Amino acid sequence: MKAETETMISEIKQSMALLRRHLDYDQAVLRLDELNAEVENPDLWNDSDRAQAVMKERTHLAQAIDRYKGLHKQLEDAVTLIELGEMEDDEETIVEGENALRALRAEGQKAELESLLSGEADANDCYLAVNAGAGGTEAQDWANMLLRMYVRWAEAHGYKTEVVEESEGEEAGIKSATVKIMGHNAYGWLKTESGVHRLVRISPYDSAARRHTSFTSVWVYPVIDDTIDIEILDKDLKVDTYRASGAGGQHVNRTESAIRITHVPSGIVVACQAERSQHKNRDHAMKMLRARLYEAELRKREEAAQATEDAKSDIGWGHQIRSYVLQPYQMVKDLRTGVETSDTGGVLDGDLDPFMAAALAAKIQGGESRDEAAAG
Repeated sequence: MKAETETMISEIKQSMALLRRHLDYDQAVLRLDELNAEVENPDLWNDSDRAQAVMKERTHLAQAIDRYKGLHKQLEDAVTLIELGEMEDDEETIVEGENALRALRAEGQKAELESLLSGEADANDCYLAVNAGAGGTEAQDWANMLLRMYVRWAEAHGYKTEVVEESEGEEAGIKSATVKIMGHNAYGWLKTESGVHRLVRISPYDSAARRHTSFTSVWVYPVIDDTIDIEILDKDLKVDTYRASGAGGQHVNRTESAIRITHVPSGIVVACQAERSQHKNRDHAMKMLRARLYEAELRKREEAAQATEDAKSDIGWGHQIRSYVLQPYQMVKDLRTGVETSDTGGVLDGDLDPFMAAALAAKIQGGESRDEAAAG
């Protein structure tokens, strides 16, 4: 085989070894057998919450095991195809096998990264909040562009989205918005996106066509269930009602049913206007507040680089994670990992995987190497 082919096979095997190790494959198979037996017990269905939790664990475990098995079989098939092509001196068959290996290598690298999403809340749904920084219409338009970027990323990965709160800008864009992103590992993938995003472009709102710099902050926090106890005292809350803003139409909120809750000790503010009922909006806002407080505690325990207080600081130069330059050249660069691309259109259309993958990999730097894990 070619040296390039052997290198690809070696890299795929390393990814699979890490995947197997992080999955704890043998124990995972035993646990899946236990869950399958539990599902067959009629008594389980008397407790709907327990049944839902068991089915969720069973589904995710089965998917992880099937993914590992699938990678193993695809590797065997690709190697067999190449060996057959070499025996018969069939270049077309060899190329087909090599292409299969390239696709498999990319899939293995993605599976390897996802296996690292083992944080306490990584598998959960999440809320993603966007807030325009200083700069008026420019920043508000940039906030709207970022919201669209994340919604498109979510849709491309099969996640569902729901706008929880949105405050329109005076002339264009949005002042702020919160979207709920629902799907397995949504928080794990998106948590590294929290921070300030900087845009440089020729302003479409400047008659002199000057270059402008705009800032918008993104904050990501996990959706948590009722099994996680977060104490919130009524005396610590400031609750305001207001009339929701929106584009109009049949779903426009014409009553004072939107809710804004401020947690005074932490300074955290959440808002919800998704429902017509003030009661439902309050309930949803309280869930968001519990999630924000839980995320803040997670960050303390994990000693994350960005402290909770950063959320209260000015949105500007000092807290950037990524720069998007559209003029005088085209470049998106992550300031933490150095990953960059000139495909600004693709990024703004939701192609964020390279940035997320690099940020996740950077988070686990200093741990065991791929070679050490594969050897283990």
